[in-house]
Amino acid sequence: MKKKVLIIAGGYSKERDISLKTGRSVYKELKKKNIYQLKICEPDGNLIKIIQSFKPNVVFNALHGRYGEDGYIQSVLEKERVNYTHSGVLASSIAIDKDLSKKIFIKNKILTPKYLKIVNEKNFNKKKIIKKILKKFGFPVVIKPINEGSSVDVYICSKQNLFSNLKKLNNYREIILEKFIPGREIQVAIMGKKKLGAIELKPKRKFYDYKAKYDYKANTKHIIPVPINKKYLNQVMDISLKAHKIIGCKGITRSDFKFHKNKFYLLEINTQPGLTSLSLVPEIANYKNINFFNLLKWIINDASKNR
Repeated sequence: MKKKVLIIAGGYSKERDISLKTGRSVYKELKKKNIYQLKICEPDGNLIKIIQSFKPNVVFNALHGRYGEDGYIQSVLEKERVNYTHSGVLASSIAIDKDLSKKIFIKNKILTPKYLKIVNEKNFNKKKIIKKILKKFGFPVVIKPINEGSSVDVYICSKQNLFSNLKKLNNYREIILEKFIPGREIQVAIMGKKKLGAIELKPKRKFYDYKAKYDYKANTKHIIPVPINKKYLNQVMDISLKAHKIIGCKGITRSDFKFHKNKFYLLEINTQPGLTSLSLVPEIANYKNINFFNLLKWIINDASKNR
């Protein structure tokens, strides 16, 4: 009897389009071998009815961003007592919270850029914020929402354009102001308890932003194997596995780093990495002789309750 797999994609976050691409990509690949009974749906008001009628052996979580990657959908799936993929409620909610995850990184001696958290207000005390930034790390500064992924609403700011960019984030209650680290973009994939591999990105844009990630026309260069000293490669892989473990992640994760002056700065850990044709985890897996289908099969087999 075929294993039933319910793929959840779409959702309500600003990464909805990428989630739909991931969902379609997963569905299309799994369909090729015809060993699964597949269904794809949105995480809307009918989700629980669909779970109860379809009775999936596994729910494949292809959501990205808020409500799909922050512990919300995971808590729904836990309540339904169904096997599901990727990280559980607590790890998901910690990883997407850039303030909380950074505190855990710092406590565990993992280097991460210095930062400030501010509560969004209509009328910022501009002098106070600039004084804090100059005292703690100086300009340029990266601003980002506390709980989005895919470089959504991320801006590199100078002292001159900081507040005009902050206005673009007025829909968010909390914002992270982070020291801008120049240097190389290196990302590492973890698969269960295994260090899967690393990839370097050379964006033609100012940094590896949303467009550089998902638009073919952006011509971001993907370099694998990473041209780096073996000692440093082992070091960044070890940091990734450590972060994966201390946050309590399951399944696959991808950690994003800046490499500057022979130091790795962990920017964030992603508990639901993209699984599209431009995504990095499938590319790293493929380099390690794990094709896309076998990667998805591993993710499905790894699914469980109480993650």
